[in-house]
Amino acid sequence: MRFIRVAVAAAPLLVTTLLPAQESAIARGEYLINAGGCVDCHTDEGDEASPLAGGRAIKSPFGTFYSPNITPDADTGIGSWSDENFVDAFWEGVNPDGDHYYPAFPYTSYTGVSRGDLLAMKAYLFSLEPVKQDTPEHDLAWYISTRLAAGAWKLKNFDARRFVPDPAQSDQWNRGAYLARHLGHCGECHTPRSGLGALQHDQELAGNADGPDEEKIPNITPDRNDGIGKWSKSDIEYFLEIGMLPDGDFVGSTMGAVIDNNTGKLTKDDRVAIVTYLKSVPPLPSSH
Repeated sequence: MRFIRVAVAAAPLLVTTLLPAQESAIARGEYLINAGGCVDCHTDEGDEASPLAGGRAIKSPFGTFYSPNITPDADTGIGSWSDENFVDAFWEGVNPDGDHYYPAFPYTSYTGVSRGDLLAMKAYLFSLEPVKQDTPEHDLAWYISTRLAAGAWKLKNFDARRFVPDPAQSDQWNRGAYLARHLGHCGECHTPRSGLGALQHDQELAGNADGPDEEKIPNITPDRNDGIGKWSKSDIEYFLEIGMLPDGDFVGSTMGAVIDNNTGKLTKDDRVAIVTYLKSVPPLPSSH
């Protein structure tokens, strides 16, 4: 009985020591969710839209995709997902039933994100209020309208591997590469694609004529004619923070939302790391 009384008395102390770690993981996860651009894609348009509850229409050359609900609702969101379900979605591009995701979900970049970062992101998402909201069915061209077609696409175009720091580069460069290539997945919009939607890695960040929502996405390599080669490092960092171009104008459209919900919420150190990486990629003429 004495042991039971001691254990019960100690229980509140145990909870107290665990809470800061939980809170730390949630706060870190919120930062990573912002860095990953999740809010833009997983929130429908309109002032009444529930954040991260899905339903956003994403137009592409293959039809219209609708982003899923990633709130912790057990029926319409991800509330029933285990840690492994969550990691597999990002690393392998599959849902809990083993069905293949379409690459509109950029697992082709997210596959490089570390397990620790992914579980922190999950901790944050599971701390939110569940929202019960179904997602519309994708409206796609016939030849890609099945998950079997998505699986065939993956066999040819998907390489599941984690980010490995380059020992020949600085810590700052490696952090920038991790953010730009994987968590922030800049190449998913700024790199051209083949006729079947595969990223053309030999033209990394050289622009994309068929970007999301039918936008032309600019070249962000350090090419001095077609890219951002004439921009100073501070120009790029300031742009990532508030969206101001070197001429004093401000970006709008899709990139404006990225500034508001993604790069503008990063620390200065992380923005500078991204700048360091962008300045190091080969300068290329625009792909369009």
